[in-house]
Amino acid sequence: MKIGILTGGGDVPGLNPCIRSVTLSADDLGWEVLGFRRGWEGVLEIDPADQATVAAATLPLTREGVRGIDRQGGTILHTSRLDPRTHGEGDKTAQVLRVLETLGIDAMITLGGDGTLRFSAHLAAQGVPVISIPKTMDNDVFGTDYCIGFSTAVSRSVEAINALRTTVESHERIGVIELFGRRSGETALLAGFLAQVDRTIISEVPADLDSLLPLLAEDKAGNPARYAMCVISEGASIEGQEEADDLSRPASQRDDLGIGHKLGKAITARLGHGTVIQELAYLMRAGEPDAMDRMVGFAFGGLAVQLLERGESARMLALKSGRYEHVPIDTLLSGRKSVDVAALYDASAYRARLTRVEGMPMFLY
Repeated sequence: MKIGILTGGGDVPGLNPCIRSVTLSADDLGWEVLGFRRGWEGVLEIDPADQATVAAATLPLTREGVRGIDRQGGTILHTSRLDPRTHGEGDKTAQVLRVLETLGIDAMITLGGDGTLRFSAHLAAQGVPVISIPKTMDNDVFGTDYCIGFSTAVSRSVEAINALRTTVESHERIGVIELFGRRSGETALLAGFLAQVDRTIISEVPADLDSLLPLLAEDKAGNPARYAMCVISEGASIEGQEEADDLSRPASQRDDLGIGHKLGKAITARLGHGTVIQELAYLMRAGEPDAMDRMVGFAFGGLAVQLLERGESARMLALKSGRYEHVPIDTLLSGRKSVDVAALYDASAYRARLTRVEGMPMFLY
């Protein structure tokens, strides 16, 4: 069997361990693995009749070739955010199918977030054997409790938040730390809780400045060190203000002022306090994976090959209640994953709420 593999969407730590695991598991079965560079964009760059384009957009993956990549962040295959159905020249699904058939690809393993996985489901509906693997530091893919990259993003965020305390305290200011999370505030909620910040604003609940700002003022006044810390999701909003112009795009690609800066300006204007505003942005996904994302990456890669060995496809890998599972590949199309506000968030205090711990999964989903 010849397996094709690609990574799409934003990079996250944990992709390379998964790629290595797929390669080693396939090699144990005598199978061939061909990596496609730059996600679906790389596939569309291939003219099967032109070997130069094939060589430029693919990377044969061997046991020796993937040695040590699990210690690296990002993805050795590189990535893109292209969905072939929304190509500027029209739907390119037929071209993708032609490339895969001409190159002799028997099955695809795709690693990606919402956009990549949606096209993977579409490809499976065309009859291509596909196993999809969820990855996103926002952890917002419906159908799984966990996505590759989430743990490392939280760990990076906690480290940065606590490091920033020295500057915020030294200047006796209010720190505003903006974290990635356009549609789901789970990364901010968990990072804010683990770093024990004063207040956390998530994407799911608009911030009411009339209640939030007095709380931050009290936090600062009540702290002997005379500072306060606030974490906010990039997709959060402020009551009475327009939302970001296009939350389907990363903050770096939007024209509007980030929500962290909007909140910081309001703090200074209405409270008279100085602020330290920090967008962690790509630092959340930079560097090598932590232990959790190494483990999940290795496990997902092995499971993907095991399913193909059993003749199963059109499945999305998942973690549910701490157990590795797989669900129909189009499961993510049937819902939206976000923070369970009633169970996990105190909207009046802008803090994580732990109303129940017994019986909950490790990440308190």
